[in-house]
Amino acid sequence: MAKLSEGEIKSILAAQPQWKVADGALTREWVFKDFVEAMTFVNRIAAIAEAAGHHPDIDIRYNKVRLSLISHDLGGITERDAAFVTHLQQET
Repeated sequence: MAKLSEGEIKSILAAQPQWKVADGALTREWVFKDFVEAMTFVNRIAAIAEAAGHHPDIDIRYNKVRLSLISHDLGGITERDAAFVTHLQQET
């Protein structure tokens, strides 16, 4: 699996405008009513990630959750990350 080109990443961002590239990773932030709601979301993400065998970096700040997707083993954004974004769009 190879890293995606800038054009391929731009296509993903056009189709998923809530996402952006930050620090070389596909990144998105969600804001919830409170910490419990944020943690419920994180637990759903954990189940999705475990099933996919691909785990995002997760940052939790009270009611805010930030996910970052990058294929660390390949040093960039790959189709695996793009597929996870698409899957999340369907699940959330």
